[in-house]
Amino acid sequence: MTLFGELSQWWARVTGLELAWLALGLGGQAMFSARWIVQWLASERMRRSIVPETFWYLSLIGGLMVLAYGIWKREPVIILGQFGVFIYARNIYFLLRAKGDPAAAKGPRFPAE
Repeated sequence: MTLFGELSQWWARVTGLELAWLALGLGGQAMFSARWIVQWLASERMRRSIVPETFWYLSLIGGLMVLAYGIWKREPVIILGQFGVFIYARNIYFLLRAKGDPAAAKGPRFPAE
């Protein structure tokens, strides 16, 4: 059977619920991938490597969407691959904290050596 034939058979069996979860997973992956475009364009504009705030929001939302899809599919590789959501959430926490306390944006102060 050809790849097209296999895809046609798969499509005929897919339920509405499966299609909704597939859309969520693909949407999450698209959002997760879009963060690199945002980072690349921001770096090109500034002529130096930067990570804009939007990068972390796209990372977290896309990662959570892909994680939900992985849990629904019961795919341990996908689930474990989304460990980064903790890092994305932590970076967003730092961004929000810095907005509330401008001194927090400077980070810890270390004594001069």
